[in-house]
Amino acid sequence: MSMDKPYPKLVMRKESLADLPAFSCPAGYTIRSFQPGDESRWESIIRQSFEREIAFGHKIGDLPYFQPERVLFICSGDIPAATATAWETELSGERCGYLHMVGALPDHSGRGLGYAASLAALHRMRAEGQTQAFLETDDFRLPAIKIYLRLGFTPVYLHELHRPRWERVLRLVRPAD
Repeated sequence: MSMDKPYPKLVMRKESLADLPAFSCPAGYTIRSFQPGDESRWESIIRQSFEREIAFGHKIGDLPYFQPERVLFICSGDIPAATATAWETELSGERCGYLHMVGALPDHSGRGLGYAASLAALHRMRAEGQTQAFLETDDFRLPAIKIYLRLGFTPVYLHELHRPRWERVLRLVRPAD
């Protein structure tokens, strides 16, 4: 994880992958891993989710630890509608799971696809022997942060700017009753 940027990403941790809920695909959808030719479909989901261009090769496909089975898609028919990647990172010299590039097409929002894709990626990490997972996110990705909290991720404070930012985000995603 990179902390070199002037405004560091928010970081979250799931301490244990042992307690994952069972995976089930939302009704009407199927799950599959990356297949040759999916690059443009992944880029479309990510472009619409992050509102910027991100090249599959640069972010995932051209990296030495890319494995097709780590890039998961929740599909409507044959068309990918959401994605999440079961990546890995190193923290304090230890290899850890890393939930990476989670996104869903806006036409499919509110159907549990982000949750399902994220949970499937966590199951993949556990199958690969990971015992914990991290992720990086942005303050404005409130729907995603709600999913991560529901999956058992908690904020991590690695930078002096993290605490006030997390306080604000948590107020927004967990409003007072």
